[in-house]
Amino acid sequence: MRILGVDPGSITTGFGVIESDRGKLLLIEQGSITTARSSDLADRLCHIHDGLLAVIARTLPAAVAVETPFAGQNMKSLIQLAHARGVILLAARAATLPVYEYAPRSIKSAVVGYGGAEKEQVAKMVRLLLVGCSTQVMSVDASDALAVAICHAHTHATATRLKIAR
Repeated sequence: MRILGVDPGSITTGFGVIESDRGKLLLIEQGSITTARSSDLADRLCHIHDGLLAVIARTLPAAVAVETPFAGQNMKSLIQLAHARGVILLAARAATLPVYEYAPRSIKSAVVGYGGAEKEQVAKMVRLLLVGCSTQVMSVDASDALAVAICHAHTHATATRLKIAR
């Protein structure tokens, strides 16, 4: 199964595409969609939407996994993040892809084994878990997006096994 993981942001949105086949994880593509901080929010959202549609067209994922926002951000940032998540969900649905959402603690737990893991620990495990990832230059946003994709790969595989067992 090919999975597109997305780490939403109104300035930088990270993305990572992996292939999951019987527990083996392979990196397909990773990167960031970056917008100018000085641009209007509407222009930034349009750029994120168009960039994500281009990634979807190029990589042909079967599912999209998105990180949910976490509390503690200031209100303006949270509202802008919600707008970015909206265009990400719209892009996925426009491509008729199923969308799965995961909380940051669930992602860290699935990748590192501990929900309170630091970003550096997550990035290191992403590099260890993904074939073809160890030597690539990768932004924090792309690493986080790959962690979301890995979380979905693990979660989906477990849910499938449980469904078969019933």
